Amino acid sequence: MQTTNDMPIVYPPSFQTMDLVPFNLNPHYIDPQPDSGHMGETRETRIREFHTQQNVPVVGLREGSWVEVKGTEITLRGRLSARIFKAGHEPYELAAGGNLSLI
Repeated sequence: MQTTNDMPIVYPPSFQTMDLVPFNLNPHYIDPQPDSGHMGETRETRIREFHTQQNVPVVGLREGSWVEVKGTEITLRGRLSARIFKAGHEPYELAAGGNLSLI
């Protein structure tokens, strides 16, 4: 797992994980707010920067949504859609109940 939000304070010996899902999660994903006075990076900007170095897809998981894994099926649960990011492609929305196994 490689982070798309915050960089580790202490460099871990490895980013290897249990490999339960074929994508990276960006939990608590917040959409860019064009009228916001916040001058920092948006989550989308940070994910695009991540994709300059990595090809792994990223699921922008909005608050109140979760990922359910049953065997080989991976499903987006909750009321909200998720923002799907793939290196070299424009992000898109996946509706609640959508199949994350196919991203």
